[in-house]
Amino acid sequence: MLFNHRSPLISKRLSAFLLLILLGFSVSTSTTLQSCSRKAKLATESGSQTTPSKGGKKDKDRNYVTITTKYGNMVLRLSDATPKHRDNFIRLAKMGYFDGTLFHRIIPQFMIQGGDPDSKNAAPGAMLGNGGPDSTIAAEFVDSLIHLRGALAAAREGDQVNPKKASSGSQFYIVHGRKFTAADLQRMNKGYTPEQIAAYVAQGGAPHLDRNYTVFGYLVSGFNVLDSIAAQ
Repeated sequence: MLFNHRSPLISKRLSAFLLLILLGFSVSTSTTLQSCSRKAKLATESGSQTTPSKGGKKDKDRNYVTITTKYGNMVLRLSDATPKHRDNFIRLAKMGYFDGTLFHRIIPQFMIQGGDPDSKNAAPGAMLGNGGPDSTIAAEFVDSLIHLRGALAAAREGDQVNPKKASSGSQFYIVHGRKFTAADLQRMNKGYTPEQIAAYVAQGGAPHLDRNYTVFGYLVSGFNVLDSIAAQ
């Protein structure tokens, strides 16, 4: 199975014509971040972020993840509706699994992909995209979690070898996306609500991936950083 240009797949074979743009970063589950190298290597540490609750009191919210690059920080919030993916991502971050890895696949107006442990100290031009734990994560499709711009989702192997659409144990992507019209979305017959259609029209995204790849969080700040990385 080769990489589909418009699918964030994990592959057993890689196309010799696939251009891999190596951009390093660091991921942290706290608001205090480690520095990154010129390749934006990924570094992780545990922690929490204080957010106001509905009652006005401040609660510890441990669902925030920060990705640090030479272009700045991206802060994402993981969803409680996808507990398997949330807990796996936080576990890997706390154990330092992502330390030194890279964004190894970047497609403007689509997504940026990282989480391959084989990308640590990878030489420029190295073929990447196969790395990760032997285990996978069962799909957690939630109709309210869609591939809007800034969505955090799990990469996976293709349907031919992975009919249950199980997620990679480590590789993930952040949607850069493009704009769609209401007519475009209605033709997809995915049963979007009026609010979801309005969100795709206003924000853009990658709706063709909905109900095929698990979305487990959203970017809350650093959209300019996402744009900068996607432009590489």
